[in-house]
Amino acid sequence: MRFLLYNIRYATGHGVAYHLPLPFTGFFKHSGTTLGAIVSFIRTVNPDVTALIEVDSGSYRSRKCCQVRAIARALDHFHVVETKYGDASLANRVPVLNKQGNGLLTNQKIIRHHFHYFNEGMKRLVIEVELEEVCIFTVHLSLKYKHRQQQLEHLHRIISEREKPVIVAGDFNTFGGEREVQLFLAAVGLVNANLGGLPSHPSHAPKRNLDFILHSPEIVASNFTIPDVRLSDHAPLICDFSFPGNGCRRGRE
Repeated sequence: MRFLLYNIRYATGHGVAYHLPLPFTGFFKHSGTTLGAIVSFIRTVNPDVTALIEVDSGSYRSRKCCQVRAIARALDHFHVVETKYGDASLANRVPVLNKQGNGLLTNQKIIRHHFHYFNEGMKRLVIEVELEEVCIFTVHLSLKYKHRQQQLEHLHRIISEREKPVIVAGDFNTFGGEREVQLFLAAVGLVNANLGGLPSHPSHAPKRNLDFILHSPEIVASNFTIPDVRLSDHAPLICDFSFPGNGCRRGRE
């Protein structure tokens, strides 16, 4: 199973042009051109599962189009998408912000999906998708350290209730580096697929390890890469997984 994690920054682009004529002006620009380039890139990866962080589900930036749905249609994949703020959040009352979310796409049958919400932080969504062999959790953690630690504690409780192997992927905003997730990894018993600690942010000159693909130890990870792709401020993460305990190998050679 090939897995792709990508924070696409609402397909608003990256680089010098993003900050012209004023800093972060790109946040408000239309996303059509960059979204097309992102679709082309995903096609070259040919993933079985794609976890997308920072997607626009239908604001003026995407011309009222849900980016996850558009990508799923282009790839002929199933998909789920949801706003990343809780129902009581003021962000859900603000135009543009109320269309900001995360999503997951897959060419495999989705047995079940559920949207969990953390109790702390502004970005609270946890997308849970159950496939035949694995449960996948997609997250975008808080910018505040205290809230991130509280969110990881909550995530630990959710994951501990699952019987299937799990994959946890997302933008953890770990500005303190991988050490921020060490206690979480130990408590849940997960393994970081990025054994070399490769950075993914910013994409033009990576130096921060913000994005993670974590997995149960019974799942075999291979071919982990962070390609030099600069369509967002984050670089994408790619990993192949296989499930030898089930007697079938799905990783790619």
